[in-house]
Amino acid sequence: MKLITLLGLLAGTLTTISFMPQVIKTWKTKSTADISLGMFITFCSGVFLWIVYGTLVQDLPLIVTNLATLLLASIILSMKIKYK
Repeated sequence: MKLITLLGLLAGTLTTISFMPQVIKTWKTKSTADISLGMFITFCSGVFLWIVYGTLVQDLPLIVTNLATLLLASIILSMKIKYK
């Protein structure tokens, strides 16, 4: 694997795992009062478009890390809607 691909995977992994503390906190507290619904809808839409873009340019780090990010952000978004 090329160094630039590894760099992209590392950057994407760090960005993705940054959502874990929010997922865990929201799951435990069932509180989403301080989370912006509009921001998470916009964010998830943007991440989805990054996945489409990554697929079109065949960029593995973009695809894999944004899929993981979309999963975590979608969990937060669904809890925001559920616990509203």
